[in-house]
Amino acid sequence: MNDAEIQIAIKDIIAQIAPDEDLSQLDPKLRLREQIELDSMDFLDIVMELRKLYGVHVPEADYKELATLDGCVSYLRPHLASRSLHVLSKAAAARV
Repeated sequence: MNDAEIQIAIKDIIAQIAPDEDLSQLDPKLRLREQIELDSMDFLDIVMELRKLYGVHVPEADYKELATLDGCVSYLRPHLASRSLHVLSKAAAARV
């Protein structure tokens, strides 16, 4: 997956967890929790979805790396680089 695909995957997960939020105007450099309403349980749900869908285990010590959209992409890039958009599409379809 490239950076744009990773960003789409993250936004898709957030949209599932916070369906009423408008993600189209997210600034990738600002903290997610400053832009949309995400509480600590929502954040944990995001982490669990990353693990369930992509097999990415995010240790608690690394949670701070996921504070921004850019941070999420940077953190996930090495874990998801070898995955294709096809895998992304299958994962998204599995949630429907």
